[in-house]
Amino acid sequence: MAVIENKQKCKIILEDGSIFHGFSFGAKRPVSGEVVFNTGMVGYPESLTDLSYHGQILVLTYPLIGNYGIPGYEKEENILKFFESDKIQIQGLIISDYSENFSHWNAKKSLSDWLKEYDIPGVYDVDTRELTKKLRQNGTMLGKIIYENEKIEFVDPNKRNLVSEVSCKKPILYKKSKKKIILIDCGVKNNIIRSFLKRNYTILRVPWNYNFLQEKTDGIIISNGPGDPKKCDATIKNVKKAIEKNIPILGICLGSQILGLAAGADTYKLKFGHRSHNQPCIETGRNRCYITSQNHGYAINSDTLPEDWREWFYNNNDGTNEGIIHISKPFFGAQFHPEASPGPDDTEFLFDMFTRAMK
Repeated sequence: MAVIENKQKCKIILEDGSIFHGFSFGAKRPVSGEVVFNTGMVGYPESLTDLSYHGQILVLTYPLIGNYGIPGYEKEENILKFFESDKIQIQGLIISDYSENFSHWNAKKSLSDWLKEYDIPGVYDVDTRELTKKLRQNGTMLGKIIYENEKIEFVDPNKRNLVSEVSCKKPILYKKSKKKIILIDCGVKNNIIRSFLKRNYTILRVPWNYNFLQEKTDGIIISNGPGDPKKCDATIKNVKKAIEKNIPILGICLGSQILGLAAGADTYKLKFGHRSHNQPCIETGRNRCYITSQNHGYAINSDTLPEDWREWFYNNNDGTNEGIIHISKPFFGAQFHPEASPGPDDTEFLFDMFTRAMK
């Protein structure tokens, strides 16, 4: 267990009345949000900066966190190299054992100092196994982190349009070549941008409600992001029009759900979502399994797909949809993250497949 002087007791209260006790690290601030869990063994700098966690209190199930610290803010192509956005996105962090002493060639600071930098509270010495079992059995719950019986309400972030809170406010151009992609920023991870810059594409990153139909483009990417896809009404409307124009489209995570809604399918909230680096996905018709990185709480109802669409992938754990594809046109959606970061990059071939569709 970490040796932290003047340990401050705190507690996590779930909306069903359950209470979990622990000690404070990082910032000291009462917060409320949706409590979710991630079963990944590594990658907390990438996970904590993933915009898909906006509004959520994150439970990490791996027992030891903080042991390799936090890297520096190096940039590549004007994008932070070791993070998925420009700041920590979670509301709060819950872990079992915190390692105050970190060791890694690239580490510049401790996890606790990083949390303090962005005013994010952390709680350690929590029975995360019991907490995760409760969330698996009863489903994702609202929760709050408090210190001295502060009076704060439970806040459901999914009632807000979270995408509007995290999307860029004006277009951003990453210029590489004459071939151009429109990237609809619903909370895009940096590694999606890196993946296409690496393939020598110019990227025009636009806000979630931007009328991109006026732009010349070779293809459209709908990014990942937080919350309920049905809140992204402007994005769904514009994607519907792009489908009518037969522009190649790739939806990633939330982007896949938005593509499904634009096509006429329905989405629903999963019991506790998929947040890990080892989700097994079966490619329909091939019976091939890919191990994927995921972070989402909603999914497409495959039974509602129009007849010219089909389920592309499904989750081998619970049978839920993991991807959609049009039977004859260049429209694809993947519920998992082909760009990984963190996690395996087994499905990065989807980017190459989309690249071929744009030729």
